[in-house]
Amino acid sequence: MIKVLYYFAVETNEDFIKATIRQLLRFANKYSRIEKLPIPVDDDLEITTKEAHTIQAIGERKQMSVTDVANHFGVTKSAASQMVTRLENKGFLSKTQAPHSNKELDLSLTDLGWRAFRAHERCHGEDMAGLVKRLEAYPLQQVAILSVLLEAIDAVMDERLGEN
Repeated sequence: MIKVLYYFAVETNEDFIKATIRQLLRFANKYSRIEKLPIPVDDDLEITTKEAHTIQAIGERKQMSVTDVANHFGVTKSAASQMVTRLENKGFLSKTQAPHSNKELDLSLTDLGWRAFRAHERCHGEDMAGLVKRLEAYPLQQVAILSVLLEAIDAVMDERLGEN
């Protein structure tokens, strides 16, 4: 059941780690391609997976700010703001003044946004269920190790991006 980099010549720990990093890069490239795939909302309306993930995050929390969106996805406030503006212009989101701050705006889904939210759930529900099923085949300890390794990779990425 475990597929271990059998196609790489692995002679040392360093070779194995580098082969694993190459595997991770392949994963990142595939994920980037998936983020651009369209998700049908209605017969004549599609959104990108990236847009759908933003809609999902806001819908699951019922309300978020642009800063919350940036923190949630690990992007800059500018990038989050651009996505929010795009989704607002398309009619998926509405902005209202946050009661606790004059500088913050609360984001919430419109009726169209909720339709997109449900379309995303239908589209990716099977993917998530399949991933959960596959990971449940492993002992929780191994999944926890994956989580710790991803945290280490995330920390290196934060350092590279200057986001310590």
